[in-house]
Amino acid sequence: MIEVAVRKEPYIGREVEYVERKGKGHPDSICDRAAEELSISLSKYYLDKFGRILHHNVDKCVLAGGQARAWFGGGEVLEPMYLLLVGRAITRVNGNDVPIGRLVIESTRKWIKSEFRFLDPYKHLIVDYKIKPGSVDLVKNFELSRDVPLSNDTSFAVAFAPLTETERLVLETEQFLNSKELKKELPEVGEDIKVMGMRREERITLTIAAAMISPLIPNKEHYFEVKEKLSIKVLELARKITDKEVKVQVNTADRPEEGVFYLTVTGTSAEQGDDGQVGRGNRANGLITPFRPMSLEAAAGKNPLSHVGKIYNIAARIIVDKLVREDDRIREAYCYMLSQIGKPITEPQSVYIEAYGDLSRNQVKAIAEPIVLEVLDSLPKLWDKIIRREFRIF
Repeated sequence: MIEVAVRKEPYIGREVEYVERKGKGHPDSICDRAAEELSISLSKYYLDKFGRILHHNVDKCVLAGGQARAWFGGGEVLEPMYLLLVGRAITRVNGNDVPIGRLVIESTRKWIKSEFRFLDPYKHLIVDYKIKPGSVDLVKNFELSRDVPLSNDTSFAVAFAPLTETERLVLETEQFLNSKELKKELPEVGEDIKVMGMRREERITLTIAAAMISPLIPNKEHYFEVKEKLSIKVLELARKITDKEVKVQVNTADRPEEGVFYLTVTGTSAEQGDDGQVGRGNRANGLITPFRPMSLEAAAGKNPLSHVGKIYNIAARIIVDKLVREDDRIREAYCYMLSQIGKPITEPQSVYIEAYGDLSRNQVKAIAEPIVLEVLDSLPKLWDKIIRREFRIF
């Protein structure tokens, strides 16, 4: 069932908004990435060996922080971090064991090595797993999915478009600070970046927590220089996104008079007791937006074939992006989708569209219905794009 409503007040016009993004080196984001990479690795293995993706949900992961000692010009990891992946998966097919352990270890070490410059996945991280077969009812439900997969859960998804300037600024700031371009120019900046944006009327404040690489920073004067250069570069980026006044504050917990600086050996706070967990960080669109509707679903690690906690969050985002892109009279769009376990993923219980613009309800419905139906029809093939990493899901 497709329902449509027209909003009277736009979100974009609100006086205040908060927006957060946890970067790729944040402990929560590390867990999200570990779960998703394992799901992709499993999916590819199943496809290669058995011709289709088999049942799995490996969307539980926790990171217990280690112990480290960092100082200007050096540092050491005293106790490694501990990463535990937990979930359900088909572990045996026709008498043959699926090499779960090897897939866990290899997939995790591979992406850690590619994404972190100073975190050694062999020395600084212990990778463990508890992956067991799924429940009989969910496995049977999955096996019934052939041409059109059956929903693996009863859950809802939500998406909105377009992003506000504050949302874009927060998202693009983290991406820029973790880009190869920035790391080449300021290698002292680690991968654990968190950006919190607050807009009050026409003023935006960005509070940035940036882990610094202690072996590359000889003294506090150099540390302050890096902070200043980082701030300048973010302001340059901000001028490309917004005309609003932007204030940038970096590592506000520093207490130089007490010798407190945000120094790390590996580039992540997980080295020194900061822990992580799947689903505690960014939502499926890559942001945490308390003034916007959000789902609490952790999309990372869920199977890409039938778990609506993943595919509906992606589908909802595709729908709203199409709505605002294809008709400029729609200034804002929201899509809510509700599944029902055991029913085809192409037949949700409800798709609810909210739009803001100079249109009537009937006009919005005429625009939205063909878009929604097109996206729903494409869902049985969405898995292919997911395992090729074409969508942001955290």
